[in-house]
Amino acid sequence: MSNSSDRPLILVTNDDGIEANGIQHLAACMLPLGRVVVVAPDRAQSGMGHAVTINDVLTMEKRSFPLEGVEQAWQTSGTPVDCVKLAIYEILGQKPDLLVSGVNHGSNASINVIYSGTMSAAVEGAVEGIPSIGFSLLDHSSNADFSATTPFISRITQQVLENGLPIGTCLNVNFPKLVAESIKGMKVCRQSAGHWDDAFDKRTSPSGSTYYWMTGNFNNPDQGEDTDEWALRNGYVSIVPTQFDLTAHHAISTLNQWDLK
Repeated sequence: MSNSSDRPLILVTNDDGIEANGIQHLAACMLPLGRVVVVAPDRAQSGMGHAVTINDVLTMEKRSFPLEGVEQAWQTSGTPVDCVKLAIYEILGQKPDLLVSGVNHGSNASINVIYSGTMSAAVEGAVEGIPSIGFSLLDHSSNADFSATTPFISRITQQVLENGLPIGTCLNVNFPKLVAESIKGMKVCRQSAGHWDDAFDKRTSPSGSTYYWMTGNFNNPDQGEDTDEWALRNGYVSIVPTQFDLTAHHAISTLNQWDLK
């Protein structure tokens, strides 16, 4: 353990901002399991991926958190990855025993993991050698009902605390938008090979300038029954072991056949 207490130190963060209902739910799930510290963005930072702040100052402010038992709560002006770095090196002065991120309002399955601030916080935890988990619910509503996720969050977290995770690996956990009685269980999956077909809604402002809203449709040609998308469509919680090593190992032998002299 990282302190004299026999209770693990748990860092809770997210990308929807410290006011989001999802992070309050996740912190509540962690309280029975350890000492809880919350460090989160002061506003929504969805879609930030693994961005860090390098061209602006970072600020952080200690604040109250609407949940009794949380040891500390801080909001920062930075991205989710900034929150993890600030938590480790400025707020805690040590690495926590566990990092959990979320619960995100919306899916982070398939290709969404690349863009997700929620999952980038978990990946940053893995980079630091901290067992880390990102949790997401397939419901974008600010008033989403997270109650069905509680027993699964507790079970997965307990298993990670007891067993650890392979070095360089974090977990990407997604919940279907279902009542508890309709969730069939949990499945360890691979990431589905889906992608977004992007489009842009072009508009004109009252002043005559052009601006755009990004839209698009999710396209998933991957029909494998071992994927996160399949699990979620069929009423299961998906658990994908995720790594930050982006090396395409299968392509190394191909490139070694090129004339690169």
